[in-house]
Amino acid sequence: MQEGRIRIGILEDQQLFRESLVALFESAGLEVVARAQDVEGFLAQVRETPPNVALVDLRLERSDSKEVGDGLRVIEVLREKYPQTRSLVLSAYREMPLLERCYQAGAAGYLSKLTASSTELIAAVEQVARGEWLVPPEFMSPTQSLRREHASSPVDRLTLREREVLGMVAAGADNLKISARLGITERTVKAHVSNLYRKLGVQNRVEMAMVAYQSGIVRPAEEQHL
Repeated sequence: MQEGRIRIGILEDQQLFRESLVALFESAGLEVVARAQDVEGFLAQVRETPPNVALVDLRLERSDSKEVGDGLRVIEVLREKYPQTRSLVLSAYREMPLLERCYQAGAAGYLSKLTASSTELIAAVEQVARGEWLVPPEFMSPTQSLRREHASSPVDRLTLREREVLGMVAAGADNLKISARLGITERTVKAHVSNLYRKLGVQNRVEMAMVAYQSGIVRPAEEQHL
């Protein structure tokens, strides 16, 4: 956990909304150390003072050009170059494939602009800053939501190796990286992942990761070492 005030960076292309976010965070006692409408400007500020949490919009339009920036690229850069900065996506997009891409790129959390309140946003920033994982409930399938409420331990049926694979999935590792880390073939990793889908009753790797965090198999700090 960080000491002192939470430092936050804001990557948002809409000026009025960006200024509103700055006012919101500062009134809540957070320190805004970066604010920008485009990728280059944001990363330049991050180099000066890395934030604890980077609030990232996914589709970034520039007022001075027709170019559209990709927030996913920022998430990847932050994960590679600033591992202590955790990315929280704030976007109007709600498609599950895009959500999965965000977590694979290194995002620690995702909030919908269409449903999140100011209170929920502040709480999400604080949660991510503590090193926790955040996935909004509306992205969980009915099967997984029911499992969360009624299953005491969804990992009881897993083997030790399957638990290891699950932990690495929760940290955002792909099959190739898991293969190299555990010293097994990629084909074997795929078999373990297939077993995890079946045993946990999940629909995608995001839900799989949520099971790992909720069950205590993975501690938030572990993902920094992968």
